[in-house]
Amino acid sequence: MSQKVLLSAKEINIILHRLACQLIENHLDFKDTVLIGIQPRGVHVAERLKKILEEEYHIDGVKLGYLDITFFRDDFRRGDKTLEANKTRIDFLVEGKKVVFIDDVLYTGRSIRSALTAIQSFGRPSEIELLTFIDRRFSRHLPIQPDYRGRQVDAINEERVEVTWKEQDGEDTVFLVNK
Repeated sequence: MSQKVLLSAKEINIILHRLACQLIENHLDFKDTVLIGIQPRGVHVAERLKKILEEEYHIDGVKLGYLDITFFRDDFRRGDKTLEANKTRIDFLVEGKKVVFIDDVLYTGRSIRSALTAIQSFGRPSEIELLTFIDRRFSRHLPIQPDYRGRQVDAINEERVEVTWKEQDGEDTVFLVNK
């Protein structure tokens, strides 16, 4: 197994700031917009973006929630592995709001399809957008594309994209791993 560094911590920080600016361009004061980090790894991206928006761009009251999609997945009952759910924490109304789903890697699109189903339990948003830190092209199973993308990666065959976050893994890095 070999791995190649695609993005360093400095590059990740630059991309997060660019994504925050793109969100500001489209949502300005976030009065009618909520951010939803998709559990488990989209939460790290979402928390970082919220921090940048509040601390560096002085946008107050950015609402952030976490959505667990475990039991909404279409592969939920496949395989022998017992699935462990994460926590959903959405302590605000999504009814009539613009929702921005945030995830670390967009691969097949199945997680996002699950999130679209899961969010309906909390109300009917007026719009849903997708922000993904890494967009793996050429691997979609569903016609889902991000509105905001940090970096596009063309991973083929047995290659995997792994994103490590300082909060969980001790460092910020994006690797291309070849099995």
